[in-house]
Amino acid sequence: MRWEDYRQSENIEDRRGGGGEYAGLPGGRGGIGIGTMVVLGLLGWALGIDPRLLIGGAELIGGIGGRNPPTQEQRKSAGPPQDEMGRFVSAVLAQNEDIWSKVLPQQANRRYVAPKLVLFSNVDRSGCGTAQAAMGPFYCPNDQRVYLDLSFFAEMQRKLGGGGDFAYAYVVGHEVGHHIQNLLGILPKVNELRQRLSERESNQLSVRVELQADCFAGVWAYNINAMDRIEPGDVEEAMRTAAAIGDDKLQQQGRGVVVPDSFTHGSSAQRTRWFNTGFRSGSMQSCDTFRTNQL
Repeated sequence: MRWEDYRQSENIEDRRGGGGEYAGLPGGRGGIGIGTMVVLGLLGWALGIDPRLLIGGAELIGGIGGRNPPTQEQRKSAGPPQDEMGRFVSAVLAQNEDIWSKVLPQQANRRYVAPKLVLFSNVDRSGCGTAQAAMGPFYCPNDQRVYLDLSFFAEMQRKLGGGGDFAYAYVVGHEVGHHIQNLLGILPKVNELRQRLSERESNQLSVRVELQADCFAGVWAYNINAMDRIEPGDVEEAMRTAAAIGDDKLQQQGRGVVVPDSFTHGSSAQRTRWFNTGFRSGSMQSCDTFRTNQL
């Protein structure tokens, strides 16, 4: 993936402490990892929303415990990061900004308001509660921020076999896809509807939310490809990652049994197919997972 000459986003909040070097990643030498990653964290990342919202009847969308706005200490670190992996994420975020600023008005008649992306280490605060590395990347609709501890990419590569710069860019694109859903009013409607559904029906609705975010990531990839920034093997990287985070594979890996009624973000085949749907069409209209009988 060609990103080195791309502009840096101004919507990065770098709240990390101590360097930002990660083993197995661009610029990494220090081998920082989260070590105690649990399957729930992988599931939460695959869902793309704070995984605590999956537990014990907490709201799926909208957070728990009210808003926790960033403190002055946290805000002062805003600005493009200087380490290579931080610069990579900043460039990918800038690509999303440039693409969605054109695509969203053209295809959905909505103005794109860019989210912030918070880089943090280990623990941080979000508008949805405490952010922890073991939770994986997630989007918080309360404060319209994506939260990302970069060490997760190394864990993803080691434990799921999904890695490479385009695979990491796909992760960012998926989280921005949730922001697009929020701008379109989809997430608030899903949250409201979920209160009236059974657990099984709520899970099915969650799958539709996640597959649409995958499809929106595919629309981003379609436009990146049109800009001649995709290199041979990039799409295959994203496909391997999408397949690695399917509910069926994660459940098999985590507890040795697959329970389709408990799926909250789609099977490996579904995630791959919906990313490809967006990538091949470049159309947001092709991403309407809520009107599709067969996902």
